[in-house]
Amino acid sequence: MSDEQTKSQDDELDIPAQNVLMVDDTPENLVALQVVLEDLPCNLVSATSGAEALGKLLKQEFSLVLLDVQMPEMDGFEVAEIMRSNKRTMNVPIIFVTANSRDDRNMRRGYQSGAVDYLFKPIDPTMLCSKVNFFLQLDYQKKRLEAKLRRSRESAEAMKAAYGE
Repeated sequence: MSDEQTKSQDDELDIPAQNVLMVDDTPENLVALQVVLEDLPCNLVSATSGAEALGKLLKQEFSLVLLDVQMPEMDGFEVAEIMRSNKRTMNVPIIFVTANSRDDRNMRRGYQSGAVDYLFKPIDPTMLCSKVNFFLQLDYQKKRLEAKLRRSRESAEAMKAAYGE
């Protein structure tokens, strides 16, 4: 099957747009992330606090969260722990973004609180794009499979309704 045929079939699956949540209490850092990621095929959503991020996570579906570790009031570790305790957000991948040195204790805490990866500032744009793109592709495949499964179930139900069991 050609790529064109696959894309045509995927268009019929009604796969929702992908969103990436960027969380950082420093607006300049959010702008920098936005500039680096603007060419990727996703919607970029910003939050300047942990509380704002959690509110957005409850209202919208996200493919990935880029989460600053050091923030006032609620740090990235706390946000990650809350995300992991909520059914809606427990499986959203989290990449911690930090200015801290590669401190094993902090990294361990990050992975224990739910991170799938770490990026250290200053961020390498190529590495950031590569990692974000990987998680977008993974999420796309998941959504594609879910849509195909949904379509298959609907088709089976229609067959049962039309012809009985």
